[in-house]
Amino acid sequence: MDKGKPPKAFLQRMEKMLETEYEAFLKAFGQEKCQALRLNARKLSDSGKTAAQVMHIFEDPVPGQVPWADQGYYYMEASRPGKHPYHQAGVYYIQEPSAMMPARLLDAVPGERILDLCAAPGGKSTQIAGKMEGKGFLLCNEIHPARAKILSENIERMGIRNACVTNEAPGRLAEVFPEYFDGILVDAPCSGEGMFRKNPEVCEEWSPENVDLCAARQEEILDCAGKMLRPGGRLVYSTCTFSVEENEGSISRFLARHPEYRILPVDKERLGLTGCDGLCVEKGLHLENAVRMWPQRIKGEGHFAAVLEKGGTWPEGYRKMPVCGVVKGIPPKELGEYMAFCQENLRIQEADMRGGNCYTRFGENLYLVPADMPSMQGLRVLRTGLHVGVVKKNRFEPAHALALALSPAEVTRTWDLPSTSFEGEMLSGMAADSGELVTAYLRGQTFPAEGEKGWYLVCVDGFSLGWGKLAGGIMKNHYPKGLRTQV
Repeated sequence: MDKGKPPKAFLQRMEKMLETEYEAFLKAFGQEKCQALRLNARKLSDSGKTAAQVMHIFEDPVPGQVPWADQGYYYMEASRPGKHPYHQAGVYYIQEPSAMMPARLLDAVPGERILDLCAAPGGKSTQIAGKMEGKGFLLCNEIHPARAKILSENIERMGIRNACVTNEAPGRLAEVFPEYFDGILVDAPCSGEGMFRKNPEVCEEWSPENVDLCAARQEEILDCAGKMLRPGGRLVYSTCTFSVEENEGSISRFLARHPEYRILPVDKERLGLTGCDGLCVEKGLHLENAVRMWPQRIKGEGHFAAVLEKGGTWPEGYRKMPVCGVVKGIPPKELGEYMAFCQENLRIQEADMRGGNCYTRFGENLYLVPADMPSMQGLRVLRTGLHVGVVKKNRFEPAHALALALSPAEVTRTWDLPSTSFEGEMLSGMAADSGELVTAYLRGQTFPAEGEKGWYLVCVDGFSLGWGKLAGGIMKNHYPKGLRTQV
């Protein structure tokens, strides 16, 4: 098999599946892949900036908005948004356009309990979090440790306050959260056929045997998810593959095992997905209600999704308790060093920042967690809510996650850096002028500053970026070493 070329067995299957549309499908493989990003609505709201103002930073013309994603925009490859300081500030998440569709279909709302079961690297989790507006409980899980770490970092970068990140097997979570969640997203591990154009190396890993293996794994994951959804809740199943076995096949087999579920229709015309119907592989199941995104029909890669609803009713106002109980919060009056920090460094009241949630502590580390947060005892947890900071004897040091979750209006002292000329040449140890300061900051360098001594929220064009501490005319850098840009 030629490197990067779709396998022959795959192409033969696709020709049989697509018939007269097969040539258009092949032609799409020779076209440039689509690039997109999704803006962080809360960051925009906090800064007072519009989407157009943010997208204007890219010199290339903006190709347009992703029709099925709120705040989703296409961009030209030469724009390189991952290199801009706005990326580190969590102003946007770079995401393949078709991958923005499943979270849109989940349609989470503030106050719900939501599970993203196979969440890394975090695009769909952060999209769901935007819909929840910091209210409710979002559990983001990833079974692979290294990928779970990346997921946790992206949750932090986007300034999300109400998410917990775990590194668990679906079966273990099903033991702890029976019929607990209002909504669940299962973006299942798959053979990745829809990503052949975007990542040609995936072609080399494909085989009919791997398709069957993925389908069997998906059945196990779906069964676990089904146990965790409350009656009347909704489950979105998605893949980035074309195979019937992993898509309509997985759904039809799940419905056969779980007759309490039904597939819901999707308003495809409203989402710009007219003609992206599921394949009717079994009569009576309404699998045409699923969504199939084809690269020859839309501006994006191959994707599949189906929205399922669990039968039954849920008593109004009823909230099921998790097996392990809930977190017992720490009263703010017992956090003297932290309360002193808030009084000196926040413009808002500590109670307003807490917003009805509560604090919990692991060693020296203080977290702000959702009200009625489930106890995570016995689970592998990477992030429990918002990491507020480290409580030490006679002092409190704020966490980087807190900086990214705060807006400049909420902090007593801010230092705003311009994003212009952010790739300017650096002097040894210190930036030469204001046009170079943001690059210096992201590299961990100090810079000269005059003002009241103490903690500052360092921003880029009004977007929070991290902490600095001013003393003796020098802004000391508290940007995390592991995130610093290498020279």
